[in-house]
Amino acid sequence: MVTERFSPYTSREMQNNSEQRSLSVENVPVTPEWWMSKYLPSYSATRMFKFRNPNSYNWANNLFAGLAILFYGYDQGVMSQVNLNEDYLKLMGIYPTTGNSRNLAALGGIVSVYYGGSLIGALLGGSIADRSGRITAIILGVIVSIIGATFQASAMNITWMCCARVVTGLGVGAIDAVIPVWSSEVSSHTARGSFLAIEFFLNISGLSLAYWIEIFASMSNNQVMAWRTPLALQVVFLLTILALVPFFPESPRWLAKVGRVSEARNVLQATHKGRVEAELAAIVQNVIHDHQHAENNSYIRMLFPRTKSQRELRRRVVLSVWLQIMQELVGIGVITVYAIDLIQGAGFSQDEAKLLAGFNNLSYMFSVLFAVFTLDRFGRRGTMVWGAAGMALLLLIGGILDKYAQSGGPNQRAYGAGVVAMTFLYTGTFGATWLVTPWLYPTELFPTYVRAKGGAWSVVGWSIGNGVVTMITPFLFQAIEYGVLLLLFGLNIFVIPFIIFMCTAYVLLFSMCDPIDAAVLFVDPETSGRPLEQMDDFFSNATSWNVFTASQQIREQGFTDHQWTRKYNGGIEQSEISMTRVSGDVDGERHGWANKLRRRASDAGLM
Repeated sequence: MVTERFSPYTSREMQNNSEQRSLSVENVPVTPEWWMSKYLPSYSATRMFKFRNPNSYNWANNLFAGLAILFYGYDQGVMSQVNLNEDYLKLMGIYPTTGNSRNLAALGGIVSVYYGGSLIGALLGGSIADRSGRITAIILGVIVSIIGATFQASAMNITWMCCARVVTGLGVGAIDAVIPVWSSEVSSHTARGSFLAIEFFLNISGLSLAYWIEIFASMSNNQVMAWRTPLALQVVFLLTILALVPFFPESPRWLAKVGRVSEARNVLQATHKGRVEAELAAIVQNVIHDHQHAENNSYIRMLFPRTKSQRELRRRVVLSVWLQIMQELVGIGVITVYAIDLIQGAGFSQDEAKLLAGFNNLSYMFSVLFAVFTLDRFGRRGTMVWGAAGMALLLLIGGILDKYAQSGGPNQRAYGAGVVAMTFLYTGTFGATWLVTPWLYPTELFPTYVRAKGGAWSVVGWSIGNGVVTMITPFLFQAIEYGVLLLLFGLNIFVIPFIIFMCTAYVLLFSMCDPIDAAVLFVDPETSGRPLEQMDDFFSNATSWNVFTASQQIREQGFTDHQWTRKYNGGIEQSEISMTRVSGDVDGERHGWANKLRRRASDAGLM
């Protein structure tokens, strides 16, 4: 028999309710702002937009975040056809690329140095966001991006272009690291996934917009403007963001951390329905807890820990970085950036390949809308597991069809059509499942005092994955041709050594299709529906990397809410969680293998 005990965050909230009678939420330890903050552009409560109800404000906040992420999508996709422009290639001194390994390396290098800049920019942006606020970090990132985009559009040689790409990467890295964190902190905890999914719908809209602008620009007789114009249009997005950002609210969690509790209350009242004081009290209590661990607020300590709490942070860093790298291992960077090469290799002309790749981007964009309705309803883990299984199968089928499509013969067109169909289905599946989650997950894993740095680590993983993939992909298409899709399928298999220590019969039962499924299934706790303040409790009370074992550890301590493999349906105000699921486990064992299988799948967060 299990002795029933409230979960740590539940008991904490109960204690808070009694303590609040004598302790005002205004009595919070203050973390001083960076001395440079007074010289930097920042948030002002007097400039903040006013809306009649929180829902309108949430939509405005997330549409603004979506605009910033739309720019990120545009910036990521803008090079796809610039790389095909002969005037650009000749100016850079890398024409022709076909059969020339030096020029191929330079072409991949121009694309990939951007991710080196984004890696550094993310770390700088995360640090500034923690010291001077999320809004300040976004503004500085936008300013740097404007400088980089201007130099890209005016580049006259390969050195100029590479430097401009690095500068743009610095700014975009800062924006990418901070925007998801800011968005999650000003959104209601019950709809973080849906709002971020909407933002990434706009992200893929930006990628698709860049692509179609370049298609129409390529029809011009002026091939110089055909590649310079799309690069220059980046500045239009950035100037719009720069004009709007001063009028949006700062993160209430950051405001509370620096002692501006009354301003944090005003932001919560503007963006949240009801129970504002309860959520503010939870934030303040969390800030007090975080203040006791202020020495952990360092990139070095997050990577090379000395204490138990620092080791907990390192687990979160590894989860965030590895999840982003896995997102690239499943092959999306290859498909989106080099879709034209892939489709041409399947037997289509360049003009046909351009159109098909453009329509693929459109279907990719609309597939993200599925995540709006599923991510909060079915949770993060189940979405990733089933998505990875589907993508692995599609990559395998696509690779086999591509082999026959590149062999020629009377059925080449039919096999090529099959490759295109698998490409469409693959990008659609990715958009519906894996696009959003690796960006949402880090914003929910990290405590307030390092949440911006946590977002930065996520962008580090994204930069590493993208940089490697975009550097080697041009070689792959010329070296192994049809084998590219099969290689991507093989990369999924490659991650098995990283998770083999966790493999049990449960892996074989639920993760046969794709070893990335196993990594997600066993390593990542479910965060859907949970207030951000609850994540500390999982990492503080469980030591195992295996989330099933970790949940068992929490259960053995007597906590009632121990199922971190499943979506959380409670609220921040909840003071008691039912034990019916614990007793129900015994009943489930008595009703045959089908019910037992369904129960285990449910416990794993797959149903």
